[in-house]
Amino acid sequence: SSGINAEWPLRPGEMVKNSQICTLLDTRQQNDTMRQNVELNKFRSEQQTAASRREFDLYDPESKKKDQPARVSDDDPRCQVSGLQLFQGEDLSAKERKKLQQEQMREWIKQQLSEKNREKEASMHAETLYQRKMMQLDQRAVLLAKEEDECRRNLNVATKSYNAALDAERKAKEAIDKQKELDDNFTELSNQVYGDTLTENPGVAQSSFGGHRVITDRWKGMSDEQKVEIMRIREEQQAEKQRKTEEEKELQKEYERSQLLQANAAILMEREMNRKAAEIEKKIAEENMRLQKEQKDTLTKLAKEVYTNPPTDAYFTQFNTGTR
Repeated sequence: SSGINAEWPLRPGEMVKNSQICTLLDTRQQNDTMRQNVELNKFRSEQQTAASRREFDLYDPESKKKDQPARVSDDDPRCQVSGLQLFQGEDLSAKERKKLQQEQMREWIKQQLSEKNREKEASMHAETLYQRKMMQLDQRAVLLAKEEDECRRNLNVATKSYNAALDAERKAKEAIDKQKELDDNFTELSNQVYGDTLTENPGVAQSSFGGHRVITDRWKGMSDEQKVEIMRIREEQQAEKQRKTEEEKELQKEYERSQLLQANAAILMEREMNRKAAEIEKKIAEENMRLQKEQKDTLTKLAKEVYTNPPTDAYFTQFNTGTR
């Protein structure tokens, strides 16, 4: 033993450590034992109760309360004549039957109220959808009317501007033609006054006393050249007048053509407006037909799927038919 002690010397720190380990193991063993006792008592209190014993029915304090009554119902086979438990004319289930009937009546009333509320909500929802759709259609119609008024207003403004431009062009043309006619008349007058026709200034009748004097006894009238010149000027004037007449005719034709084009444009625009109005009316009619079909389908669905079990006269005639 001296050899062992010399080989394994015990130090104070190791002794304290071993003591602590032993204390911890002892404490753990006590805790485990306590926990096992607690679980054992819990199992006994939950699983091994007095009611689970085989002889518990012999000393059960609630045995009379748990026992089956002498009479359960009218058709109880234990109710014999000698038992005096069943008598003719008794109605022991009257209270339960009345209670069941009241519950059934209450459920029927609840179902009727629920169906009525659902019908009312569906009707209100359909009316709301219809009003909303009509409001949208009215807003769309107002918008289309505004657009139509704006288009008509723009057309009137364009027509007025075009007419004003044509009127200004016509007035300018008339002023130019009038000024030209005045100039031509003044030129013609000057030619007539200062020309050789009225002054009678042939070369042979020139006086030696000046160019403004003629020798009357030598003047033989106008020469052929003067006559030819007069005829030429006359023809030029006729041609100029014919040209002016043709120009006025062309201008009048152009003005009439412009008026015809403007009238055709107005007719086309009016037709387009009528076509748009017809399309709007057609769309409104189609929308009304669709709304009518939706409402009809909703009513048909309510009639075929929701209100499928209406009470008949037989339901109302079953009440108040007896003394009870």
